[in-house]
Amino acid sequence: MLPKSDPHIDVKQEQEEPEDHQIKEEQEDLKHQQIKLEEEEKKKQERRKPFSSVICEKRLTFKSVFDAHMRTHTGEKPFTCVTCGKSFCQKSNLPRHMMIHTGEKPFSCVTCGKSFTQKHVLTKHMMIHTGEKPFSCVTCGKSFTQKHVLTKHMMIHTGEKPFSCVTCGKSFTQKHVLTKHMMIHTGEKPFSCVTCGKSFTQKHVLTKHMMIHTGEKPFSCVTCGKSFTQKHVLTKHMMIHTGEKPFSCVTCGKSFTQKHVLTKHMMIHTGEKPFSCVTCGKSFTQKHVLTKHMMIHTGEKPFSCVTCGKSFTQKHVLTKHMMIHTGEKPFSCVTCGKSFTQKHVLTKHMMIHTGEKNQNILALGHQALLHQLLAEANWFHVD
Repeated sequence: MLPKSDPHIDVKQEQEEPEDHQIKEEQEDLKHQQIKLEEEEKKKQERRKPFSSVICEKRLTFKSVFDAHMRTHTGEKPFTCVTCGKSFCQKSNLPRHMMIHTGEKPFSCVTCGKSFTQKHVLTKHMMIHTGEKPFSCVTCGKSFTQKHVLTKHMMIHTGEKPFSCVTCGKSFTQKHVLTKHMMIHTGEKPFSCVTCGKSFTQKHVLTKHMMIHTGEKPFSCVTCGKSFTQKHVLTKHMMIHTGEKPFSCVTCGKSFTQKHVLTKHMMIHTGEKPFSCVTCGKSFTQKHVLTKHMMIHTGEKPFSCVTCGKSFTQKHVLTKHMMIHTGEKPFSCVTCGKSFTQKHVLTKHMMIHTGEKNQNILALGHQALLHQLLAEANWFHVD
């Protein structure tokens, strides 16, 4: 016998069913409307940007822009420089490139007169004068003139290093830094000096090197007039005059003009010596000191005198040696005019004039005389 149904429940279900059905219908209508709107928006997009890439599905408004975009996929570069043969995928890039050969720089800074080949480069340059830095880091508040510099800076906080070396696994925040790093493994040095033949991995290093041959030193100290090949070297030099030492040791309080010098100094307190000799096991705080040490084992003396053939492990020792042949004595005594090849020899010589050396000799003489008198009086035994 079947159980009797509760009439109260049946009534309630009958009341709820029409309401549920209505809600479902409304939801379906909304869904159809949304699909219709999306289709209409897609059609509008197609009308506004009728040219679509079959490779990346990017849509573009003009055929000329579409054709230029497609060349990024095909690798086609139909616009060629008649001077050097370099090719470009976009026509607008060729006139800009030609300015390298013509020397044309149509965009000039009204403040300092410096000229540029492109307007956006001038706009960025103007921020030096205005001090404008519109892109700020939300983490530390540091500001930048360009958005891509902020993006790179953010990787300091996130720890992101998306570019990895396939050879050693080392990672980098920027692609061009990885490209430079790869040259360590390949040994590639594409930038060569036309004067001495020395090669470099980076163009700006070659440019700095060329100043050795030209003698160019474009950065001058306004205080003492000394000139330098690089701006950052001048900045460091200026600290001699200002007395500024912004990097302080938290252990002993000693201050330094450069951060890397502080880092090396900290090893005194930590006892860290990360560079070890594979031959004798001796450790050093700095890599270049290890390199010099290794010459003891290898017998290498890469710096040779062109006059007598004598070789040395270090360049500055060769420089001092060369003064024997040239007769150069750059350190002169202001009192008597006598000259010396090395500064520390001049310092010792100056003691003759200051009397410091004589006083030391006199003190030693008095000690010897007292010792002799006491010995003669038999006050103590003399060996």
